Amino acid sequence: MNSFLPEVEKLPEGHPVKVYYQESELIQKLLSELYEADAVADFQQYFNIFNQLTTIEKRFARKENQLFPYLEKHGWNGPSRGMWSFHDNLRDQIRLLNTYNTERNTTKIIENLPYLIEGIKRLLTIEDMRLFPIAMQMLSEDDWKEFYEGDEEMGWMLPQKPKPYPAIENGYIHPSEDFTERDLPFSLEDTFHYDEGYMTPNQVNLLLRYLPVDITYVDENDKVIFYNRGEDRVFPRSKGIIGREVRFCHPPKSVDMVLRIVDEFRAGTKDVAEFWFNYRGQIIHIRYFAIRDKHKNYKGVIEMSQDVTEIQKLKGEKRLLDWD
Repeated sequence: MNSFLPEVEKLPEGHPVKVYYQESELIQKLLSELYEADAVADFQQYFNIFNQLTTIEKRFARKENQLFPYLEKHGWNGPSRGMWSFHDNLRDQIRLLNTYNTERNTTKIIENLPYLIEGIKRLLTIEDMRLFPIAMQMLSEDDWKEFYEGDEEMGWMLPQKPKPYPAIENGYIHPSEDFTERDLPFSLEDTFHYDEGYMTPNQVNLLLRYLPVDITYVDENDKVIFYNRGEDRVFPRSKGIIGREVRFCHPPKSVDMVLRIVDEFRAGTKDVAEFWFNYRGQIIHIRYFAIRDKHKNYKGVIEMSQDVTEIQKLKGEKRLLDWD
């Protein structure tokens, strides 16, 4: 493991691959501690280490939404299929162990924990031996310079946020933290006419950002062309997804279903598909809508995801504001 590390150490601070290896060091430390932990003698110590390890989800999300799309643009689709499935297997193991953690079933924890530890070790080896060396060969310096903003949206496992890459002298301000007030006069000169009414592009962007649903637009060529950047997304998204084929934007186990929906919409046999399920203690409602122009020509798909947990709890009526 870490055979590519000598090359990585030559990279500038904040380079995405260097950050991945800093995370790898942390992961290996946690795996060692988890291996030595005794869930029977000191459950809390084991549980704390396990919870810290589960932040590996941020690493998975960055790879799936950032690194993999760039590799696809250069013609390498393998990680979007094989490694994403590997991630999902590890997620399943983490969920299973979390069930046993809730029950404090130490017998099952001891029985299943080695599978998670060995699975993550195997993943780190594949990353080190194949994924990152090939990524460094395929991606240009300009590609790597585009990563930071999207990586920040996904998050890192590290205790401190990595320095921006490339370094920015005046400091980096993420769009979600930019609260500069801008004049938005209702002027036709600055607006566009929509079905009913006029808005500036900035107002449209604000409207989409504050909608309490995740929206992703896939065009008629099966390419992702838009997603809204809300504060509390149901599923992670980053700018690396723009221009990506929809078949690479979902876990391998659900790709066939997504492609069937797209095919039915394109053929005109269906217009809506919807699903709902439990996800991390939330009830998630997902809807797909076929988009057609006024001549009924297929123009793509809108995917909408929403946490409806609290909506499902509504009963009776509420006709008055109860802020007081």
